[in-house]
Amino acid sequence: MSTEWQVYKFGGSSLGVEGRLQKSLALIASGPRPLAVVVSALGDTTDWLVLAARSAENGELEKSTREVERVREQAVNAASRVLDDPTFEEFSKELDALLAPVGRALAGIDLTRECSARTLDQVIGAGEQISAALVGAALRDSGVLTKVIDAREFIVTDAGHGNAVVDWDATRTAFGPRAVDWESTVPVVTGFIGRTTDGHPTTLGRNGSDYTATIVARLLGAGTVTVWTDVLGVMTADPALVHEASPVEHLSYDEALELSYFGTRMIHPRTIIPLRESGGVMWIRSSTEPSWKGTRIDALGNPDPNRPTCVTSLERLTMIGLESRRTGIGRPIGGRIVTALELDGIRVWMSSESTLGQTFAVIVPSQDAEETLRVIRETVAAEIESGDLGFGTVMSPVSLVTLVAEAMGAGPNVAGRFYSSIGRCGINVHAVAMGATSRSISCVVDGDKTAQTVRAVHSAFNLAHTEMNILLLGKGVVGGSLLRQIKDHGDALERDHQVSLRVVGVGGSAGAFYDSEGIDPAQAEARLKQAVAQGTAARDISRLLEPFSRLPNPVLVDCTGADGMEEIYAEAFTRGVSVVASNKKPLALPLARYEALHNAARRHFRTFAYETTVGAALPVIETLKNLVRTGDKVLRIEGSLSGSLGFICAQMARGMSISKAVRKARELGYTEPHPRDDLAGTDVARKALILARELGVRADLADVKVEPLIPVALLAEDDIEKFLAGIDALDESFAKREEELREKGQTMRYLARIVPGNGGISISAAPFGVEADHPAGSLKGAEAFVAFYTERYSEYPLVVRGAGAGGVITASGVLADILLVAQGLRSRR
Repeated sequence: MSTEWQVYKFGGSSLGVEGRLQKSLALIASGPRPLAVVVSALGDTTDWLVLAARSAENGELEKSTREVERVREQAVNAASRVLDDPTFEEFSKELDALLAPVGRALAGIDLTRECSARTLDQVIGAGEQISAALVGAALRDSGVLTKVIDAREFIVTDAGHGNAVVDWDATRTAFGPRAVDWESTVPVVTGFIGRTTDGHPTTLGRNGSDYTATIVARLLGAGTVTVWTDVLGVMTADPALVHEASPVEHLSYDEALELSYFGTRMIHPRTIIPLRESGGVMWIRSSTEPSWKGTRIDALGNPDPNRPTCVTSLERLTMIGLESRRTGIGRPIGGRIVTALELDGIRVWMSSESTLGQTFAVIVPSQDAEETLRVIRETVAAEIESGDLGFGTVMSPVSLVTLVAEAMGAGPNVAGRFYSSIGRCGINVHAVAMGATSRSISCVVDGDKTAQTVRAVHSAFNLAHTEMNILLLGKGVVGGSLLRQIKDHGDALERDHQVSLRVVGVGGSAGAFYDSEGIDPAQAEARLKQAVAQGTAARDISRLLEPFSRLPNPVLVDCTGADGMEEIYAEAFTRGVSVVASNKKPLALPLARYEALHNAARRHFRTFAYETTVGAALPVIETLKNLVRTGDKVLRIEGSLSGSLGFICAQMARGMSISKAVRKARELGYTEPHPRDDLAGTDVARKALILARELGVRADLADVKVEPLIPVALLAEDDIEKFLAGIDALDESFAKREEELREKGQTMRYLARIVPGNGGISISAAPFGVEADHPAGSLKGAEAFVAFYTERYSEYPLVVRGAGAGGVITASGVLADILLVAQGLRSRR
């Protein structure tokens, strides 16, 4: 045989889905020569034939007949789109002839109420025969010289019906005389099926048609097998779990085998074995996007140590544990149990045994859990009866998550990265396994944590950049500025800092718009308005957290001033979502609720960043935390913590009336929507409380002594215009107050003061007169400052000073917090 042979294999989705058969036929017509083609059954044909057999076994012959009719209709519909009239008539007759034995077999099953594995193989093998007949007829119609080959003519197997093993010697002998005239045609071979030495039909199991393709390639000496399917290639993860999963360009035989063992559905170990023995190359390509080169599988694989790796998951498993109650070294139990389970036909996906055999765990399909328990009881009955051995934890459902990479053992900290990526998400690992080849590493996690685990591992090993997905609440001054900054600086962040920011949701008081595929920050507000107008906006933000939590590195960003956000934060932490907040209210809650919020973040290993709640973009909280972390003792904290009040006081010091200063601050966007929220001092009181709590002080908002800048009576006015008119009446009294302070060499500043002491802590927020040399004395405009007087900084305080108000400034601080979360993730890689 010529070594130039190539083999194409087409899966059911490439033949049975409307519009794809024509593309597959075009690939064959334009393909290389000599070429052999292996085909699977059309679409869902095999599933329908299995259902037909099971229905007949249950005495539901009418239902069984309907399933066969579905098979016929699908074949007829496909044929009508690719065959001319005379050929269509011929195919219809051949279709009837192929389905006639199926009908007889089903009638027999109905009569006996029994469907053996051998009979089932006879029924379902018709799917490949129909597909080969159709593809052969269509190729002849298009002028391609072809020959339809029933693989049962030469593939000889054992009697393992449903998952037969090929007898290579008998297959070679049978193949020789039948392949003489293949080079002059394009042979179309039925996949999936074979026969025993005495002629009974068999099937080759899952991905049996791929197996047929590599068998044919080995028999022909073909150098290349191309599997045409509906995906771009072997993916780095299941795209249903990881939306950014991408095709892997190059795999070795061993990597492909490892992936097949641990759940990659498009590869079966038997498929690779003939390929490896012949030294051939397999390509997995998309019949819908043939321009994409796909995945290459060969002996060498990809030598690049930084190449993409694959993450797989096997779900609906059960972990059964055993514990030894004896002392000393006893007779090992693991080998006996695994052997007994395999002899009983139960697939053991993983087993784990401690060094001295004191504990043992086995992971099996959940549908086999009861049978597994029975086998174990029988196998170690003596140890159980004597009390030396007992059952431990039985956990179900669990999932087996595996990282596969050929060069994984060549570098350090792979296992560390694997487990730390899972641990950061607060996910418990119940059992672990790593082969001697270091080609894969596996762990067992709770079934409901599968998607989160796969995403975490995939992100840790496959992304050069850290992708951060953002759900933004609050589209006002701060939220709008944040969106613009992400739009303007996103490319630079990805290029220079390897951080990719994706806005996937934006919400306001009227609802939220969410799109997991990403939202252009420049269009976010418009898309939210459109969703609100159409009635499609989500009213309950918490309902978005479930899909949001499935994305890599989700961060909830709260730029609102809304009440009740702590409940959303807690739900976010529970779902593995970090929180960045400029909203002070959740941090000023009663102490028990405040501590519960922080505990939730710690318990679920999530980041809770809230630097902007005190000093806009100033590093006030982080500076205080560093002082405390390094053992410095804080003696006093003073600060002008409100940019709006700082601006108003600075304008009055320059001779402006308080009414004009308040109006100007409001026009510049420094104040809250209602200026009384600033002038009441409550905002400063919350900030002071936040700082006090960072010192470990167990205080509540009621413990802060607050003196408003203006009379309390005026603060009750809800109408903003009436409120501002009321401030007009204060101009004279405030001008007199400023004059008195000026005579003392002072100016008015609204300050927070936190003074720890042996008798307790004093926390206050009030207007004070300060001298020119005071840190607040030289503040200008909306500047804010915080002075930390500590044992280390006793003579000269540590001062943090800068702009303390404005949407752009605060948004930059929020963005810095988001990047802080990203930095924490990258530092653990």
